[in-house]
Parts: sequence; structure tokens; C-alpha cells
Amino acid sequence: MQGQLAFLLENQFDHTRVSAWGEIPITDELFIRDWAEYIKNIPQQGFLDALRQRLVQLNFPIREGISHNHNYQQATRRGLDTFAMPEAKGVELEEADDIELYLYQTIAGKIPVMQVSNRSDFETLVRVFAHRNEPVMIPPSMGACMIKGYNNWDRVKKYKEKWYREHGGQEVPDLLWSLEFERMKSQPELYRDTFLILSDREYSNVPAETLGISGDDWRRISLIIRREHEATHYCTLRFLGSACNHLLDEIIADYMGLVAATGRYEAHWFLCFMGLENYPAYRTGGRLANYLKNRELSDEAFEELKSYVNNAACNLDVFSKKYAPAIYQGEGKFRMLLAMSRMNLIELASEDMERKLLNNGL
Repeated sequence: MQGQLAFLLENQFDHTRVSAWGEIPITDELFIRDWAEYIKNIPQQGFLDALRQRLVQLNFPIREGISHNHNYQQATRRGLDTFAMPEAKGVELEEADDIELYLYQTIAGKIPVMQVSNRSDFETLVRVFAHRNEPVMIPPSMGACMIKGYNNWDRVKKYKEKWYREHGGQEVPDLLWSLEFERMKSQPELYRDTFLILSDREYSNVPAETLGISGDDWRRISLIIRREHEATHYCTLRFLGSACNHLLDEIIADYMGLVAATGRYEAHWFLCFMGLENYPAYRTGGRLANYLKNRELSDEAFEELKSYVNNAACNLDVFSKKYAPAIYQGEGKFRMLLAMSRMNLIELASEDMERKLLNNGL
């Protein structure tokens, strides 16, 4: 395929070091130990006070241009103390005490989750951690964000204090620490974290009546879909080395989220999430537009794109019902994840999708 839709042929996943089912779940990453400590301190200190001591961006407000501020850069890039910085007035949250922080078990190990009920607070936290405290627009259909590669200066500080203790205390020349710091930077597992920010609102901003279920049921199901969707991105990141803002990733993650929440895959639900519930019409505000940023598509290309997304969903629906329940639980679900990740969107939308999935290890 050439031209505007060539990205549909992309697949960023690396399958050279996939864990066997018998090794699942794999060992937690090192940052989990630190986040367990953060969680332990919240009941005494509160969510915001406990975390802004560790996560430096929470010390700054949402303000246009702040990411270019000298003190902001010193704090976030070098880990300098914010105590004397006039800009460090703290971020404002409407219902900070209602935010939950917990560790969620995935097949790729545990991952920290910030679960937020207040929509404004969700958008604020996404701006803080994903957009360097800049007041960017957050699409209403966005209800979750995975922060990956986060430089945790609290972990750096702990590492530094431990290193000094083990090498004679503060009398050790700073030059030696500088050399150790350079060595540390070559090991990102020592200071980089991954965590999730989740809203508990309706998934993809789709009303319950659109799906024909009660509002309470839909809020409960939405949280499970959203959490498992993001957990799938974490799994592909650890197992397959990639988690991108790409339609292929989203189709896979929504599949896994739906199966976790409802025990089955429904193409209609997925198409509602994308804004294609009345295919070939597209509903403005559907999530499909979220994955086309910085891509200019002609009307003809967009029509073709919609047909690929619709066909892929319908193929997965037919396939899933044919091979249920084997692919909905345990090892079968894991094998389904790997099989889909060996394909591209064009292949998922093709007439011989079933044969290709089966050939990929199902």
C-alpha cells in the first residue's frame, strides 16, 4: 500500500524475547517497590502531599509556557529542590482526596494506577505528566493515559543517598558521584517509571444508552475495559518493546479490555468507541480521530480507513465467537494477544484473517 494509508501496514512489535506462558506473570519492575511506599504514605499525608514530595511536576501549576521556564526545567531535568522556586506553587486539584493510587497486577507485572473520578482532575494530571504542565486540550473521548519513561528524581535521590552511605558518606568527592551518576543513566530501570492515569467515567465518552445498558453497569464495565486496555499497552511494552498511539495497538488493547470486562468481544461496542457505530458514517468526537494526529487524509483515504477499521472489528467478532471460550481466558487469551500483535491492520481486515491468526500461533 502506498500513500496516505501506508501507516496501516506498520507493526512496531518485536517478538524475539517473548516470555513463555509458564513464566507469566513476569517479575515486577524495580519502581514498584518505591510506588508501594508512596501508597503506604497516602492515608497519613493525603494524595497530593504524599506524591508531590516524590513526583516533582506536581509542585508546579498548569500554565502556558511553564515547560520553558528555567526553574521548571531545573527541577524536572536535573532534580533540583523546588522549595525556593517562586513558580513552584503546586498544582490545583478539585478532589485530590478522592483519587485512588494502587498497584494493578498484569501478566507483565504490577503497574501503579492513579484512578480519578473528577474529570477536571483527570485532565490536570494528564497535563502534568504527559504534557509538562502545559494547558493542552484533552479530548473528551480520552479517559486514560500511560506515562512511560518517567524520570523519577525521588528514586535518583534515594540511589544517591545509598551510594554515599556505601562509599564513606558526604566526604566522598562530588566528582566520584558525577561518574556514578553517568553510569546510572545508562541503566534506565534504576530511575524511569511507568504508571497509568485512569478516569472512571464512560469509556470513550460513549453514553450507556448507546449500548443499551444501565449507567451504573456501564461505569463499572468502563473502568475494567479502560484499565485492561492500558495494561495491555504495558504488556506489549514489556513483552514486545513497543506501545504506540497507533490504530493497531488500539484494536488489540480494546479487544483485551472488552474480553476482560464482559467475557467476550463485540464489534459493535468497539465501533461505538471509534465513532463508527453507524458505519460508514463517522461520529465527530469518536476515538478514531485521536490516532490520526499529524496525518492529513483525503476524503477518499478516510473512507478507505473506515472500511479497514470496520472490517477488522467484524473479523475479530466472527473469529472470537467461533473460537470462544478458549481464547478468552488464561493462556488462550495470551496467545490471542501475541497472534494479533504479529499482524498489521490491513491483515486483520483481510478476508483470510482467520488463517493468518491461526498461523500466528493460535
